[in-house]
Amino acid sequence: MNASMILTHLQALVECDTQNPPRRIDGDSAIFKYCSKVVGDRFETKVWDHGDGHVSWLAVRGKPGVLFNVHLDTVPVGEGWTSDPHQLQVTEGRAFGRGACDIKGAAAALLSLAQEGAENLALLFTSDEEGAGGCCVSRFLDAGQADRFDQVIVAEPTSCRAVLGHRGFLSVKTRFHGVPGHSSEARALQENANHQMARWAAGTLRVAENRKMSESDPGSCLNIGIIDGGSKSNVIAGSAFVHWSARLKPGDSNEKFLSEVMKCDTPGSTTEWDVPFRGEPLPAGGRDDTAARQFCFDNGLPLGKPVDFWTEASMFSKAGLPAIVLGPGDIEQAHAADEWVAVEQLETACKLYARVVKGDG
Repeated sequence: MNASMILTHLQALVECDTQNPPRRIDGDSAIFKYCSKVVGDRFETKVWDHGDGHVSWLAVRGKPGVLFNVHLDTVPVGEGWTSDPHQLQVTEGRAFGRGACDIKGAAAALLSLAQEGAENLALLFTSDEEGAGGCCVSRFLDAGQADRFDQVIVAEPTSCRAVLGHRGFLSVKTRFHGVPGHSSEARALQENANHQMARWAAGTLRVAENRKMSESDPGSCLNIGIIDGGSKSNVIAGSAFVHWSARLKPGDSNEKFLSEVMKCDTPGSTTEWDVPFRGEPLPAGGRDDTAARQFCFDNGLPLGKPVDFWTEASMFSKAGLPAIVLGPGDIEQAHAADEWVAVEQLETACKLYARVVKGDG
């Protein structure tokens, strides 16, 4: 595969500002028009604009059994860049630009395959993976659009090794309610919202700790990130707020973990549980990686170790589709200032994708 072709596509994609937030993008945005132009009329294309920057673009040629999934939105540019983040810079074998690694580089490689005439190829490009609140993949699945496929490759950065497992991500906002009053009242021990929160937190930490199977097993990652409650030291706290998150191991269930955690609360309480985001691990709860592993073996894809970051591969897994994560670049370069991907990685990814496409259909 000619690296210059991949870089030409990557330059065009990086020039399109797809920061999320603010996710100012719609079905007529330049980035989707560019993708449609590249694949041409040899591909059947369709765009779903779900509103508020949630857009899906599907391109299919032939009768592929494999679906390649890429998100085109990026995290905000942020500070610390030494070059224009929306102008691709190639220096000493590295391509710099926002999204170059996560994951417009993979999109550029796939567009190159489409342009070269891949006969059986399916591409699903979306715009809302970064940050909570994405719906493109879920609506694609709910509409039955994935039913025709047997395998999914989500092209997040894995240094071009096929990853079969990753942690889930569960984000929860919990609000405890107490009865305000003077701290001299003995009832404060039970009716102080901060005390309720503290008892719950202690129990929740035990739940996470008890999931360790051995001393070297990291178990379930739990993080209580934000705590807020009460007004003064001599006033019984009437409310307390905690925003916490958990990252479960492959095969674990978010629903089961959340149920265990909720049981740590005081019986009969009026605690509120708001779940802004729940992303299953890969494989999703109740699934295994048998089919995905066989797919990698059949296509000669090098295997990598499970990773800690979450991807939308788990959404396909939960829906019953075998899914792997395979893409160019290292997650350490993603979301960073002066984000970059090695040109060699782009070429390797393109060769691996081409190998899959050649055996598909």
